[in-house]
Amino acid sequence: MKNIVLSAVAVFAMSSFAVAGGDITPPEEPMVDVPEVMEVEVVDQGFYIGLGYGSLGGEETYRYNPGLGEVEFEEDSRDFDQLLLQAGYKYNQYVAFEGRYWFGMNDLSGSFYDEGFLYDTDASLDAWGLYVKPMYPVTPEFDVYALLGYATSTLTEDVFIPGGTLTRDTDLDGFSWGLGVSYTFNESIIIFADYVSLYNDTVDYAVWNASSDFEVDTVNIGVSYQF
Repeated sequence: MKNIVLSAVAVFAMSSFAVAGGDITPPEEPMVDVPEVMEVEVVDQGFYIGLGYGSLGGEETYRYNPGLGEVEFEEDSRDFDQLLLQAGYKYNQYVAFEGRYWFGMNDLSGSFYDEGFLYDTDASLDAWGLYVKPMYPVTPEFDVYALLGYATSTLTEDVFIPGGTLTRDTDLDGFSWGLGVSYTFNESIIIFADYVSLYNDTVDYAVWNASSDFEVDTVNIGVSYQF
């Protein structure tokens, strides 16, 4: 009899636990809101042209070796007033492709002595360049940018000698770089200011047993119109 009573108590207890367990619901996982990632709109922004003004400078360190040792002297820097013509295509707010032409608007006159004679000279300088233009928009209106590309500068020197004029053209071409800033007033008008190194290298004159280190650079301020 005792065993029957214990068995009945056990069955009752198990059924009670089963009924109680049926009322237990599994815990729900907390809902996590995932913030939406804002997409940066990259927009084709089209062609632009520009006009600028500034200083186009050339500096030459001339070396001559007459056989008794190297003689070195540095000419005075030549700073030309220049007009800048600009044309480009702005692929998006991060990169553009740009061409530039710098026109030296004045001739620089000078003179030098050679073997007891005084010679008068005139010098002019112009340049052009093609660039990739990476940009970073600091604000929607204000950008900083770089210019990376190729440029050619042409220095023309006229030496007035008795009986005529001796002309020497020196073409300086190679890697060119620059840094600048721009500010957008509206959809069409942009102002900019930048520095561009057009050339920094050595030219050898085999005939004269001489060489020159040339540095050509320019500082510009201007306005662009975006179509």
